[in-house]
Amino acid sequence: MDAKKSRIRHIAKTITWRIIASLTTFILAFIFTKNLEKSLWLMGIEMVLKLLLYYYHERAWFKYSNLGRDEE
Repeated sequence: MDAKKSRIRHIAKTITWRIIASLTTFILAFIFTKNLEKSLWLMGIEMVLKLLLYYYHERAWFKYSNLGRDEE
């Protein structure tokens, strides 16, 4: 897989996973706080922060790990 395709794939995986995980955070925050505004704020902050962290984690993993990749 070339570098451009891998970068696009990592971005797509990052976004779809963030949606799932952030909805989970929102639901849990709402269950505990019963406050829609606080739950939305928490979800928003969590979504942006973890999206960035996950993306850079994926890039580092791709760059430094051969685990699960065929040797070329």
